[in-house]
Amino acid sequence: MIERKFHGIQYPAWLARLSCRLIVGLALLFPGFASAGFGLDVSPDIYTVDTGAGLTFKVRRTNWGTLKAGDIVSINYQGVEYHNRTRGSQVNAGFDWLYSGVTSVDVEATTRGEDFIKITVQAGDLTHYYMARRGYPHIYMATYFTREPDIHNHVRYILRLNSDMVPNGPEPSDIRGNYPAIEASDIFGLPNGETRSKHYSNERLKDWSFIGARGGNVGMWIVRDRYEGGSGGPFYRSLLNQATDTQQQLTYIVNYGEAQTEKFRTGILNSYTFVVTNGSAPDTNLDTSWFSKMDLKGFVPPAERGLVAGVGLNGKDSRYEYTVGFASHKGQYGSQYGAQYWADASDGFFKVTDMLPGTYDVTVYKNELEVLRLEGENAVTVKAGGKTLLNTLDINKDPSFDAAIWRIGEWDGTPLEMLNGDVLTTMHPSDSRIPTWDPGNYIVGRDQASKFPAYLWKDINNDHVIYFKLSEAELAKAHTLRIGITCAFAKARPLVRLNGKWQSSFYEKPSKQPNTRTLTIGTYRGNNHTHQFDIPADAWRQDPGDWNKMTISVISGSGGSGYLSAGFSVDSIDLLR
Repeated sequence: MIERKFHGIQYPAWLARLSCRLIVGLALLFPGFASAGFGLDVSPDIYTVDTGAGLTFKVRRTNWGTLKAGDIVSINYQGVEYHNRTRGSQVNAGFDWLYSGVTSVDVEATTRGEDFIKITVQAGDLTHYYMARRGYPHIYMATYFTREPDIHNHVRYILRLNSDMVPNGPEPSDIRGNYPAIEASDIFGLPNGETRSKHYSNERLKDWSFIGARGGNVGMWIVRDRYEGGSGGPFYRSLLNQATDTQQQLTYIVNYGEAQTEKFRTGILNSYTFVVTNGSAPDTNLDTSWFSKMDLKGFVPPAERGLVAGVGLNGKDSRYEYTVGFASHKGQYGSQYGAQYWADASDGFFKVTDMLPGTYDVTVYKNELEVLRLEGENAVTVKAGGKTLLNTLDINKDPSFDAAIWRIGEWDGTPLEMLNGDVLTTMHPSDSRIPTWDPGNYIVGRDQASKFPAYLWKDINNDHVIYFKLSEAELAKAHTLRIGITCAFAKARPLVRLNGKWQSSFYEKPSKQPNTRTLTIGTYRGNNHTHQFDIPADAWRQDPGDWNKMTISVISGSGGSGYLSAGFSVDSIDLLR
């Protein structure tokens, strides 16, 4: 009879297998169940950490070919290797390539009591931590930097798993098959005309708490923290996953260059956790209170944080969700640009706890549209250990409050109700599943918002026409036209022509927007802006029975061609009464 030894005691093989399965089952059902394997093994080139819960991972201490110091190079779960061996998991493209002129990487490991292990990677002004807690199949990570890395000008951690082992991630970002790139080197076209890209795995930041992929009876995930060290606010979208022929890449963005609307924040500890499950979604309420024992740069305990709460919002539209955002641009604890937070306020009440001390601008959003802002003298100050209570806030910037002769779309900060609004974030605008971007003239009173394009480009669907009628009383007066946009590419702005009798100025000022691609990478999120035009009474047709013809054109002296020509995203268009 074949026998095995467990803890020095000899058992029959069938009993050993049963014991092993029992341990695995207990570890999955109760993550805190600790097996005896917890520990740190040290070799000249590798640190090996056994979590005591079926998960073992390795971090390189030195460079070896494409594997760099500080990289995770092995993730083994229940005896099965899940990490892709051709390249390490790392911040950006490797810790030795973060800052100009900085190639030295220091990797040190320590045990913290009997239940915790910490590996510290130091590269220039960035410190990254890998941590393990006895009995949990997790890799706890945290990244702290006092200066933004200047080679790639962003901070993201890329976890590289074997795509054959965990093949099931978001379909829009699955690029297996070596399809040709149709834009830059990161958007790909399939033979049937469909498109795929890592960019199309995006979600609004406030809507996701974990990312990951499944395979067999295993799920591998990254669970995010509160994102107080990120930038862009609650509606920021960026890539999350990508599956290639060899790698399932889970990408945790701390900050990123694409579609960025504000400066990056430094001097804040950003934490995130790799979690293994039996295929189910991970628990997002992870206990990280023990971080206080780990001597982490930038760690701020709850006692040194504060709270803000509001009792209500006046002027809400019951059809929409409301969010209250907090953004500090200069804080304590070495943070150059403060921190960011948000809370749901759909029922009027809101509360944010454990905020870093500082002074915060407060923005109330109707869906994604700013409808109230407190800044300057009205900004909110958070003190360590303090509670700041806000009286009922009165919404005063909702353009829907203004009476309109006609309106196309809703003022909510998104183009989602417009033509093709349902696919903007999951495919390239050239995708064969999109029937058209140029559906023909729009007739007020007959057509719905879904007839008007969500995006207008100089090269694709320019000179879009709106027909409308005015009453005799309305024809006698000047009126104001508003075109609300959520983002613009290449300094795009609208030019308005009316009835061959009037046109707006070619010198309409461009809105302030990100200077990167936006409309083709799965995000309409930029800086909401309203272009406003005062149209004189003599520009109208003089007979109430006649149709007024308004042509909206995209103008710009910048941009490329096709879908990379100058363009903007439409929130709403209305003619005020």
